[in-house]
Amino acid sequence: MKYHQRLSLLILLDSVIVLSAIYISSYLLYSSPTLTTNIVFLSSIILVLAHHLFAIYLKLYQKAWEYASIGELITIFNVVTYSVVLTVIAQYISFGMVMTRAMVITWMLHILLIGGSRFAWRVFRDHYWNPTQGKKRTLIIGAGSAGVMVARQLFNSIDTELKPIAFLDDDPAKKKMQIYGVSVAGKIKHLEKVVEEMSIEHIIIAIPSLDNKRLKEIFSHCSKTKVKTQIIPMLEDIVTGRVSMNEVRDVQVEDLLGRDPVELDIQGISEYITENTVLITGAGGSIGSEICRQISVFEPKQLILLGHGENSIYQIERELRGRYQNRFEIIPIIADVQDRKRIFEVMETYQPHVVYHAAAHKHVPLMEYNPMEAVKNNIFGTKNVAEAAKAIEVNTFVLVSTDKAVNPTNVMGATKRIAEMVIQSLAQDSKTKFLAVRFGNVLGSRGSVIPLFKEQIKIGGPVTVTHPEMTRYFMTIPEASRLVVQSGPLARGGEIFVLDMGEPVKIVDLATNLIKLSGHSLDDIEIEYSGIRPGEKMYEELLGDDEIMKKQVFPKIHIGKSTFDEFQGILDEVNSLPKIEQNRLKEHLFKLISTEHKQAKETV
Repeated sequence: MKYHQRLSLLILLDSVIVLSAIYISSYLLYSSPTLTTNIVFLSSIILVLAHHLFAIYLKLYQKAWEYASIGELITIFNVVTYSVVLTVIAQYISFGMVMTRAMVITWMLHILLIGGSRFAWRVFRDHYWNPTQGKKRTLIIGAGSAGVMVARQLFNSIDTELKPIAFLDDDPAKKKMQIYGVSVAGKIKHLEKVVEEMSIEHIIIAIPSLDNKRLKEIFSHCSKTKVKTQIIPMLEDIVTGRVSMNEVRDVQVEDLLGRDPVELDIQGISEYITENTVLITGAGGSIGSEICRQISVFEPKQLILLGHGENSIYQIERELRGRYQNRFEIIPIIADVQDRKRIFEVMETYQPHVVYHAAAHKHVPLMEYNPMEAVKNNIFGTKNVAEAAKAIEVNTFVLVSTDKAVNPTNVMGATKRIAEMVIQSLAQDSKTKFLAVRFGNVLGSRGSVIPLFKEQIKIGGPVTVTHPEMTRYFMTIPEASRLVVQSGPLARGGEIFVLDMGEPVKIVDLATNLIKLSGHSLDDIEIEYSGIRPGEKMYEELLGDDEIMKKQVFPKIHIGKSTFDEFQGILDEVNSLPKIEQNRLKEHLFKLISTEHKQAKETV
């Protein structure tokens, strides 16, 4: 129904109700209504006009009555009260008397009929127009404000296929309470029993302040029921405005890492980013684009988005422009880090204060077949960007590295370790602070195992895992990006920063969780073991034995010590790499790495 049609209908309905209220009250109280005809007639006109005046002023006609609650009832009370008071004043001024009893009854009938007409619509909508037959019986975990909001949203929504049946909450004060007619059926530990007894078909976890460890515990209970489980957003995402509280989503494997996020030193980061120019290479990639988002919060003077793929750079540029509305300058640059001349031109033109180098080839098996491409991008691309940064005396240069650079067994890891050595060599005689940041595997990034597993699950399996004992450290894209951003203020030059990533995760456990999160069981989707691929290790390390400094320099952040000093010799070797034949390139890369390890052992 259009707004003007709805408004006309409500005005007509309210006029009938107001007139009915005052004439019924006078009929009930006065045996000879003719004696009061004049005062009743005038009072009815004033009451109708006053009602519409206050209804418009207090926005009574703009209320969505399908969601009517206490707030709407208060508005009705105010409109009716003000209308009756104004009518009483008019009676006294015009006739020198007040129909006290009649106006009291009018006031009561007025509230009853206006409120009844509005709430009758909600009752009709909820019980006749929006029937609950055929909807999925839903259990809400958490009977706090978030859980109550979810229940209300489900009751009020016409389109939802979910019907709240019960709450679970560990607060003993809420035991057996009823909220919107839905009872708190027990504690979270009773989940399996409640699901079975109440024939639950859907579960929503509605505790936004839940930490990852507790979420993992709750989900382990949910997964035993084989009932689809969803979750409302985490408190952090709600506070930062990324999502609203009523956006229910599927539980993601990232939610189950069981580790609290890194807390940032806001002041320290602001001092070296806010009102400064920041350049990010690989800005369109999964890590690079998230670094852009993290940096944008601190409103740099200029944000230079440098990347080789025009579509990915366009997407992150459009996202940031839409979110930050010209609060700082965003400059997209299409360039290849292998193009030394172009990189030097960009550095010279924009004079960045901080550079984040995230551009790299990172796919392990592919780089085994294409070692020269890994060398050109990961080593010489890093060398070009780092030397250009040194030439213009950039304040801080951050290299995004990998745990595969520790005791590498593959081309990708070897090239990233040599890239670390390149920036460590430049750090020795430079005004620029050079540092590297090592990640474990990043969930959801391009080339990670998660998209592959999801694709295999989508087609019905099997899910292929290389080995039942293979483990990896895992982190989310936002965690990885926070580590990069936080490392800048901590750097003195030449360091390697590593996130405390907790315990490594078995790949087979990750696959199992993904299968369950997709609403399947291991009976539906099988796991097959395909064998270790070229260049893969059974487990990864974040720091070598000779690099470890146990003390954290920041909560959840460790720093590795340099173990190699013959940097100039290494740079000479690096410059000779393009001259080496393709079939001997791997051998030469690992020879460079073994030289480092040999020197480290001699130092020890």
